[in-house]
Parts: sequence; C-alpha cells; structure tokens
Amino acid sequence: MSRELQKAGFLEGCGLGLATREALSGDASTRCYERLHLENGTTLIFMDQPPAAETSPCPPDATPKERKALGYNAQARLAAGRVDAFVAVAAWLRGQGLSAPEVIAHNAADGLAILEDLGDNLFATMIARGQVEMPLYESAVNVLARMHDATPPRLLTAPDGIAWPLLDYDEVALKTASDLLPEWLPKLRPQIRLGKEAILAWEEIWTPIRARAAAGAAVFCHRDYHAENLIWLPDRRGAARTGLIDFQDAVRAHPAWDMSMLLHDARRDISPDLEVWALERYCQLRPRVEREAYIADFHALGALNISRILGIFARLVSRDGKPRYAQFMPRLWGYLDRCLADPDLAGLKAWFDRHIPGEARQ
Repeated sequence: MSRELQKAGFLEGCGLGLATREALSGDASTRCYERLHLENGTTLIFMDQPPAAETSPCPPDATPKERKALGYNAQARLAAGRVDAFVAVAAWLRGQGLSAPEVIAHNAADGLAILEDLGDNLFATMIARGQVEMPLYESAVNVLARMHDATPPRLLTAPDGIAWPLLDYDEVALKTASDLLPEWLPKLRPQIRLGKEAILAWEEIWTPIRARAAAGAAVFCHRDYHAENLIWLPDRRGAARTGLIDFQDAVRAHPAWDMSMLLHDARRDISPDLEVWALERYCQLRPRVEREAYIADFHALGALNISRILGIFARLVSRDGKPRYAQFMPRLWGYLDRCLADPDLAGLKAWFDRHIPGEARQ
C-alpha cells in the first residue's frame, strides 16, 4: 500500500476523511505535517513520520558498540522521529501543566498521529512581526524552570499504554555531538586541515566538559528548545502560555543544555543583554542552583552545543545538498565567540584560533 493510501485510510478511520488537507512547511527532519480543516471550522494537525525513514533509536540497555552498529540516532540518543516517543513525552509535559499538543489519535506503528493545533504564532514569527521579545523569552525561561524543577521518570507513559524511555544524554551521545564539527566542517571548508595532533587536542579539551555534562544530566530536556519550536498562547495562563512542539527527542540532560538551545538560536539573533537577563531570570526561579557554576556550565556546554550544530549544518550542506543551512553558520560562530570569552575556556579558544582560520568561520 502506498503511503498516501495509508494516510487516507488512517484519516478515514479517525472520522476525518472529509477534512481538507493543507501541507505545512517542513524542516530538516523526515517528518511531514498537514493542517486538517474540518467542516465545523476547527483545525487539527496531521503528523506523518514514515517508520522506515530513520535509523533505529537507542535501546535503553544498548552498549556503546551496539549503538555504533545501529547508527547515528542510537549513538546520539535521538528518537528516530517515533510517534510513540512524541505521544509519551507530550503526556508527561501536559501532566506538568505545560502546553504540549493533545494527541487526538495515533497509530504509532505506522508513524501517524492527529494532534491539537496550537496555531501559527511561533515565537520567531511573532517577533518578526514586531512582538516585543522579552515577554516571550520570560515565558520560555519560566517553562524551563518548571520542567527542571520536576523529577522526570525513567519511563514516560501515556494513558493509552504508550511508553517511552527517557534516556540520559550520556558520554556516548555527548561524544557523538562533539565529534561532528571535526568530521564535517573540513568537508565544507577545505582550507581546514585537522591532523592527528589537532584531533587528539580536541578530544582532550572536551573530555572533562563532557564529564560535567553527563554528571549533571538530571532534568527533563526538550532538546530542540528554540523560537521556531515555541508557540505563543496568550489566552492561557502562566507557563502554559508557551506551546511546545518537536520534543520527541527529549532526554535527561544537564539543565544548561536547553538554555543553550534557547539562547544560541541559529535562526535569529539573541543579544548579549537578553542572554544575561535570561540566565539571571532562570537562577532567580531556581534559587537552589549555584549561579556561578551554572553560568560556567552554560558557556562550556553551550560551546559544545554550538560546535555540534555547526557540524550538523556542515553535514546538511556538504552531504545532503541543503545549502540554506550555511546562512545560519556565521551567527553560530558569533555565539561561540561569546562562550569562548569565558576564561575557563581559554584552551578551547586557543584550539579554534589555531585550527579554524577566520575565513572558515563563515
């Protein structure tokens, strides 16, 4: 059966066969979304994640060797777009009083789901239209504090019996992240030459930083927490005013990770003043957090995260033929410079200054 016939049959089985289907723009993933316009004037979101489009997710008990054999998703502890991951994570978030979409219906085995439509008021879109950004980012930080104050279970469950493990963002996943830049940036920027000495130095620098990240992996981490995955819902109250999407890759991670995703946004400029304000706001909301240690970890793990994204974008451009991702890279280099201004990262700054010439940081 063709995928289109399978989708049409699923919609028919959900009583939505007569809905008008509107394709929505995609991202770098293998998922597709449509907006369903119902006869009564309401709308829903139709999520399509072909099960065979991704390599396997990570089994909870897989060894590093087994994860390597399974592929990138297992190494990085990504959910491979699995609908059961989305359903289970959404249920946990909604249980915390947060605005994840309600899952109306799903067939996890076939990779199909019908979701509540949270609308089009993405933070990035709203700000581009003239919305003052501070209230949006205040709400986003409030959500992070809410998520991080909760103790996440090892197994996320939904009322219909769907379950998904919340795995640690561990040493293997973090090393997979840190390895991306030296593997893929030279393929995009041929002037970069990274010999054995440079790679050994890179690994030596990141080993203690990864250890800090793995040791601090104690909170729920959305993992893709930025202005194009956050939706403004002004009619709701408190932290629920921020709608959450694209959270199926959630893990248990260090609390600085999602803050880096928010403030090191590849697609829009975050000013130094907003960054400082957001970090202070977070520390005020979570007074048990040791401020200086958290900010130091934000710089170190932020540098790791930015390096990871630079590597991913270099891969998307050089391997996958998606040149539009190159336009985001100069902004990421700027964020990296901010992190490297921390004196504790002098060794990492020296590595970049030695091995990545200025003309390659574009």
